[in-house]
Amino acid sequence: MTRDPLIRAWGWLVALSLAGALITRAPDVTGLAVVILGLAFAKAWLILHHYLGLAGAPSWRRGFDMVVAGFCLLLAALALLA
Repeated sequence: MTRDPLIRAWGWLVALSLAGALITRAPDVTGLAVVILGLAFAKAWLILHHYLGLAGAPSWRRGFDMVVAGFCLLLAALALLA
């Protein structure tokens, strides 16, 4: 296993993408919208923290985390209302 955090982050992104692809193969995806949004949030977190370097800027990281989490929560609420 590599010690490079970008390679590990890339591996997690691939794994989360495969998990999302497998979930969407289910016959009834409407109930899984929240799970898919959770996967999307995890991928956004990985990209923001590792590839954009926000791990070294705590205040920016916190702000971006709150915006992305709020957007995902809004989408999850809309998916559950539908």
